[in-house]
Amino acid sequence: MSFFNKILASVGIGSAKVDAKLSGSSIRVGDEAEGIIEVKGGNVEQSIDEIYLTINTNYEKEENDRVLHKQAVISTVKLNEPFVIMPGEIKTVPFRFELPLDTPITAGSIKVWLQTGMDIKGSVDPTDRDFVTILPNHMVEHILNAVKELGFTLRKVKNEEASYKLRKRLPFVQEFEFVPTKGPYYGKYDEVEVMFNQINNEKIEVFIEVDRRARGISGLFSEALDLDETIVKFTLHEQELGNVKEILKDILNKHS
Repeated sequence: MSFFNKILASVGIGSAKVDAKLSGSSIRVGDEAEGIIEVKGGNVEQSIDEIYLTINTNYEKEENDRVLHKQAVISTVKLNEPFVIMPGEIKTVPFRFELPLDTPITAGSIKVWLQTGMDIKGSVDPTDRDFVTILPNHMVEHILNAVKELGFTLRKVKNEEASYKLRKRLPFVQEFEFVPTKGPYYGKYDEVEVMFNQINNEKIEVFIEVDRRARGISGLFSEALDLDETIVKFTLHEQELGNVKEILKDILNKHS
């Protein structure tokens, strides 16, 4: 019976199981995530080589006029030294890690999940997937709120493959697409896209792509040639957050 159980465990039947339990359902970018990994022994004794966590998301990539959905690993955390789990035994492994500053927030259709994996000698490696809500840090939140206060409404959020000029550590950037629905910029812009590169907790790069609304024949001509789009980049320090609305107004007024 024991030999039969080992055969079953080698293909994942009656093998050890892994389950990640976060202390909360949401994490703010830059904060620490913590919780426990619960490992439950199966029907036979097994050697656990490693338990690891990966933070994952999806992004879009255009290829041959098609949109492909790719997966990206934002971070990998290794948790333990090898150990042996006995049949029916339950072990808990605590974890704590800092959520990277370039983790995309969960907004619109963007999803982020924590995947827990376990390397078991001679067996199919079990995994566990948990979706988590990622909140923006205070700098990104402040800037997004300032855009809304200027009369813009968030229409779409997407993770899109980054050009080599914009690419940093990850293969994608998160874009926040706004449309003017009231205020001084209504009728002047089709849309405004905002992207971020968080350098550290006190410093952030902001990219704004403005798309002017076409006016007359010359406007339609420039729109057809994508000449109506302009990307502006500026760096913002934490102590300048109180002026971000004026900075945004200055940029938008120059390109309206």
